[in-house]
Amino acid sequence: MADPLAQFEIERYVPILVGNADLSFTNSSLWMVVSAGAVYGLVMLGTRHHAMVPGRLQSVVELTYEFVADLVRENAGKEGMAYFPAVFTLFTFILMGNSLGVIPGIFTFTSHIIVTFTLAMGVFLGVTALGFWLHGWRFLSFFVPPGAPKLMIPVLVPIEILSYCFRPISLSIRLFVNMMAGHTMLKVFAGFIIALGVFGVAPLAVNVALTAFEIGVAFLQAYIFTVLTCIYLHDAIHMH
Repeated sequence: MADPLAQFEIERYVPILVGNADLSFTNSSLWMVVSAGAVYGLVMLGTRHHAMVPGRLQSVVELTYEFVADLVRENAGKEGMAYFPAVFTLFTFILMGNSLGVIPGIFTFTSHIIVTFTLAMGVFLGVTALGFWLHGWRFLSFFVPPGAPKLMIPVLVPIEILSYCFRPISLSIRLFVNMMAGHTMLKVFAGFIIALGVFGVAPLAVNVALTAFEIGVAFLQAYIFTVLTCIYLHDAIHMH
């Protein structure tokens, strides 16, 4: 049976070494570019005609737009719509990467912690910078729980700061673990199908069910990542 973890191995397509830094173009890089290009292509094609009665592709783009816009309004408020393009880009990029990864033979870059952590750190640093830009040093009052007794503030503030700093870790691990675990299970049951031959009907049925489940997880994880991003954006804008 093939190693189920072999699918997560990084392969260098174009080796690029700058000093001690490895900037090689890899299979992960390739599918990130493909995912970004696919999102851009779908949005451009879907919005090309602006038909009064939308076709299928236009309907998908418009539904996705409204779905993300509702997430931003509900979780970040009307003020958060100023940052809608960034949130929409993040959601569609993660969703496309997750969805393409379900197809056999395609590398799932969201199953690597370095990718998900980089995305999470981008969100974390972005909303933190936004908080200081909008509120200045008053943003530090965000770490003081409202109504807390003054004697407890020296204890509560470090806890709040630590909790805030753990945001990118929890955000990245959630996406990485779910994608890696799901794809590992698919590979394991696929190995059973090949090993059992004509008796592999049961693992085949399980694998079909897991594939459908993994498609749902692909959307769910993109949704959760986006919702949490909107919540963090709300904190930066409103500080409560």
